[in-house]
Amino acid sequence: MNKNKNKHMRQIWIIRVLALIAMMFNSCSDYLDVVPEGVATIDMAFNQRDETLKYLYTCYSYMPRNGNPGSDPAILGSDELCTYDDHYNFGGFDLSSVKIARGLQNTTSPLLDMWGSLYQGIRDCNIFLENVVKVPDLPDWERKQWIGEVKFLKAYYHFYLVQMYGPVPIVRENLPIDVSVFDVKVFRDPADSCFNYIVQLIDEAADGGLPLNVMDPAKELGRITIPIALSLKAKVLMTAASPLFNGNNDQATLQNRDGTRLFNSTNDLSKWNKAVVACKEAIAVCDQAGLELYYYPTSALTDLTDTTITQMSLRNAFCERWESEIIWANTQSLSAEIQQYTAPKLNPEFRDAPGIRSIISAPLKIAKLFYTHHGVPIAEDKTRSTDIYALRTGGIDEKLYIKSGLTTVDMHFDREPRFYASLGFDGGIWYGAGKTDDKEELWHIAAKKGEVDGQWAPGVGTISGYFCKKYLHFNNTLSSLSSYSITDYPWPIIRVSDLYLMYAEAINEAEGPNGANQAEMFKYIDLVRARAGLESVRDSWDKYTNNPKYSSQTGMRQIIQRERLIELAFEGQRFWDIRRWKTAPEIYKEPIESWSLGQYKAADYYRPLVLYSQTFGVKDYFWPIRNSDIINNRNLVQNIGW
Repeated sequence: MNKNKNKHMRQIWIIRVLALIAMMFNSCSDYLDVVPEGVATIDMAFNQRDETLKYLYTCYSYMPRNGNPGSDPAILGSDELCTYDDHYNFGGFDLSSVKIARGLQNTTSPLLDMWGSLYQGIRDCNIFLENVVKVPDLPDWERKQWIGEVKFLKAYYHFYLVQMYGPVPIVRENLPIDVSVFDVKVFRDPADSCFNYIVQLIDEAADGGLPLNVMDPAKELGRITIPIALSLKAKVLMTAASPLFNGNNDQATLQNRDGTRLFNSTNDLSKWNKAVVACKEAIAVCDQAGLELYYYPTSALTDLTDTTITQMSLRNAFCERWESEIIWANTQSLSAEIQQYTAPKLNPEFRDAPGIRSIISAPLKIAKLFYTHHGVPIAEDKTRSTDIYALRTGGIDEKLYIKSGLTTVDMHFDREPRFYASLGFDGGIWYGAGKTDDKEELWHIAAKKGEVDGQWAPGVGTISGYFCKKYLHFNNTLSSLSSYSITDYPWPIIRVSDLYLMYAEAINEAEGPNGANQAEMFKYIDLVRARAGLESVRDSWDKYTNNPKYSSQTGMRQIIQRERLIELAFEGQRFWDIRRWKTAPEIYKEPIESWSLGQYKAADYYRPLVLYSQTFGVKDYFWPIRNSDIINNRNLVQNIGW
């Protein structure tokens, strides 16, 4: 009886300590989410394989909801997409990220605060790692694989916290039951220590039992593999080497109360060298696993033109489930919601269909971002007219991009294929949605006042005049007022093209465009461009600009950064990239603009209209820590500016 009582008391102490840690990290959920029915003890969760598998999935359940417009700050929290404010929010999703984009973040109740939930995830990962050795019927190879998966998740949750908050407390293991109240008062660890620990965890995961590919693709895609682990390691080291964390004097005064500095203000070139090695290793293992740039399979086609095939290669590289380019996609976050919020109706018969809202749009600045068909920026293309707003009528040569006979602006003509694959615009052709024979008349966007895809009521319809075609699977079909079929897919976190461009960036930052690895740098950026139907960097800038800037490190940096912003547009990468590059203040100076949507005629419609302006200061690089957490733990220091 005493033995059982002692065991019961031990379990009570464990739960109390876990609850204490949960309070420290502002957690608001039960500490254990998946256990045998009705038995809330750790011992029972690890007494057999099937119950432990549930706990493994609990560790996955804390994955941030990438691509969700209401919870992913990288979708509506930047300058890449826009939607309506509170007054016209008929979408039903949380507008916290919109408020972040408008500069309304706060310390009392931080918007999209993930401090508590991600630390809860880390805590559950620690519980798993401490107890998985006890499971009696778990094969050794599987135990090693599961340990590798959870170590990776623990690393990813730390990394996500660092991206959001900067230096954070590292939680290597959960606190013991005899912990003192003073031990709970944790300090923030320096940024370099955070990155080193994250990389250590990833290395342990990759060197352990992770597989090269999942064994059962029908059930296990999305679980962690070696290519996922090494690709994230590359991204982590890229972030650590970037100006936000490497030699950032703006953060020099951020230090713990004991005087420990949280940022190293000295630029360390060796960090870029580490990133080069990590990217190269990740590419090699992806090659081994059969992961490569996606091309639309022509063997499965009817008689499509090369133009449409290129478009489908670009569109499906993002929104086709588990094709060859997807290194890691988040099975905790599917795309149906954002597809519904960004889709055009296209068919005038279903103009009043309530299931399609078209309330998330891309501003004009993003439409201008894409290259011309010569593979260079509009402003640098010496063959282009200087008046991008001049009116021009679509002809037979543009019929697969722009509706023949329809008048639009010059900036919609002669753009690169990714422009047409990523954006829908007034007069733009839309392949799919029930029409898949490009020899016949395809759908086109009609977005002026009174037209099927126009802003036909206050707060209803496109906010800018642009539609995010990239999100929309080509098989989605609106077949009646109440029936819109959506081909769903898990949100891609890392694609092969992302990895290739990271490698090119790391080489340029480590040694410039004329160093020992220059051939590798140009090779991988040019592979991404070739899939997009563009000539190489050297050929494009030599032929079509007056400034072949690829020969300098600064010029090549501009090219690579723009290539990333184009290739990965709308994928949630821009938000983090412009922060780690420290280019956000300059980028935010350009206002968020739309066309004059309330107009019927082209001459009136195609006038830029400022929707709102944005500002970005030092404090906006990182989330504030909630005031109540600072009060409860005086060892925590607030981020600069908050």
